[in-house]
Amino acid sequence: MSDIDIVFFDAGETLIHPHPSFPELFAAVCARNGHEIAASDVEAVQELLAPHLIDLAEDTGVTQPSLDPDDSLTFWTFLYRRFLEELGIGDPGLPKELYKTFSDSTSYKVFDDVMPVLPALTESGYRLGLVSNFEGWLENILVEQELGESFDVSVISGLVGLEKPDPAIYRLALERAEVEPGRAVHVGDSVAMDVEPATEVGMKAVLLDRVGRYRGSEHLSITSLEGLPALLPNL
Repeated sequence: MSDIDIVFFDAGETLIHPHPSFPELFAAVCARNGHEIAASDVEAVQELLAPHLIDLAEDTGVTQPSLDPDDSLTFWTFLYRRFLEELGIGDPGLPKELYKTFSDSTSYKVFDDVMPVLPALTESGYRLGLVSNFEGWLENILVEQELGESFDVSVISGLVGLEKPDPAIYRLALERAEVEPGRAVHVGDSVAMDVEPATEVGMKAVLLDRVGRYRGSEHLSITSLEGLPALLPNL
């Protein structure tokens, strides 16, 4: 057993994901509305826009979309509209249809590696926590996916009024867990939103790079949660 007392997790693309995937679900919504596109085309646009999401967010005037329902609608419909523009689709009603789908808890599933790993960590003596940029309805997803009782500490941006990468959301998680930063580790899929702010407050951090987005990164990383239990005793 390491000196780590609690393992915090991000939610989106770490524990849960749009089902069957973001590109496939996006393409399916478009098809239902008369626009046949390939999931691979959506994936290509996703890769194109991903490095520019912060700049795109500035264009909306919304900096913390999960903290207010109206801001969430503004931000995500703007982003979906940009996706559609890149795909050559000008349907004005489609962004709201996409928002409705991606705001529905039934559109999400747990990654296959989550259910075996979380109980294994608990059995090894680690407490579990959650730090996520998500609207409050993340709680519904967790319950429906049988994760509702998994976390000793849960800090969801839409419920606490703080959003990553603000280090304050990590400090709040540490305060609620009553643990020193050096005895906590955070696991997430983003360098900017997970690894850097968690490290800034003194936590240890593990980058979960499921799709090889950060190949060659200097940060401690794994490609599946299956690699986490063996990693923790060495932190």
